[in-house]
Amino acid sequence: MSKRYPMPIPFGWFGVGYSDELEKGESRPIKYFGKEMVIFRTEDGQAVVLDAYCPHLGAHLGYGINQEAGQGGRIEGNTIVCPFHAWRFDDTGTVTEIPYAKNIPPKVANKQCLKSYPVQEKNQVIWVWYHPDPNQAPLWDVEDLEEANDPAWSEYEKYEWIIKTHPQEMGENAADPAHFRYVHQVAEFPVWESVQDGHKTHGIQRADMQTPRGIVKGKIMTNNAGPGQAWTRFEGIAETFLLSQITPVDEETVHVRFAFSQPLKDGKKPEGGVEAAIIGDIRKQLREDTPIWENKVYRPLPVLCDGDGPIAKFRKWYGQFYAEYDGNL
Repeated sequence: MSKRYPMPIPFGWFGVGYSDELEKGESRPIKYFGKEMVIFRTEDGQAVVLDAYCPHLGAHLGYGINQEAGQGGRIEGNTIVCPFHAWRFDDTGTVTEIPYAKNIPPKVANKQCLKSYPVQEKNQVIWVWYHPDPNQAPLWDVEDLEEANDPAWSEYEKYEWIIKTHPQEMGENAADPAHFRYVHQVAEFPVWESVQDGHKTHGIQRADMQTPRGIVKGKIMTNNAGPGQAWTRFEGIAETFLLSQITPVDEETVHVRFAFSQPLKDGKKPEGGVEAAIIGDIRKQLREDTPIWENKVYRPLPVLCDGDGPIAKFRKWYGQFYAEYDGNL
């Protein structure tokens, strides 16, 4: 059976969970980038992500009988303890102790034997750097976003989905204004201008809205930092901030997380009204896009017409995040 997509998993920073969902001393299994991994938080508060399988007899560090540590191995200090034979690993993936052995075997002594993934915690999210070359250090940092840490903005309103598609397909939506009329029943094609700057993009789209008070002029400002971190600011009828995380589970599946925030009114999150309608409409659009994404094929050389958006430009920009594929260029 042939693969749906010729593209591999892109490299970059990807969200693997929210910071408040991982307590000190907690561990759990995660699967992203086609790999089994374990995530845990040390007793000094550091979030750590390691490859999952113990070099001893292959136990998954994310599954065990220790309930107080979550689903996986227990945390002792700044180490995770394998549920099978209690081998201890530090945040670098190095064996620090085997409690029933006099010596650590030379094959694993004083050396990394589990890959440790670079982690940054920003914007209330745990981000992991993925690259197919395990020795490639991060090429940029996760962007700090003002709204994510501003007490004048509401706590995140969170949603998530598992979708059978490739992350490039989701990103391409913004470069395809024509689909908004036929999939989302938008009356006019969005007017969208985008600037590409290395691993980043910045876009502005006019978004006027008909209301009982007449037309309210608005705009939507979209931003990307690599393939995994996107954020959108809505201005006009109701200020809204959206942090989007599109994380590959494997080459044909993504885990999508949306986190919305809006300015507090009298110290409280807005309830109902246009604020809720904007969030509801964005979620509706994703639901409308999903059956298209999950059942389409990818055309490396699409037949484009003069009414299409800058799809080729987008694909060329996105192609920089593939280490082993040049079909976008």
